[in-house]
Amino acid sequence: MHVIEVLGHGCEKCRHVEKVVRESVDAMGIEAEIRHVTDDASIAASGILSTPGLVIDGRLVLAGRIPTREQLAGWLEGE
Repeated sequence: MHVIEVLGHGCEKCRHVEKVVRESVDAMGIEAEIRHVTDDASIAASGILSTPGLVIDGRLVLAGRIPTREQLAGWLEGE
């Protein structure tokens, strides 16, 4: 099972990233725990300078933009 963290305070872009992640996980039939991290200390500890951020299985894969569904599929499939 994947652990996916969306990093951000709940702005429109952060909510959109979470929506895209949930839709992609559902479409791919993947089991995942999706968390929305809003805590300043946790976001800062990830090392990103701008949100939204995306962490998949402990690996920071994106910061400051919205991923495409194709990018998400690649990351979730381990590419």
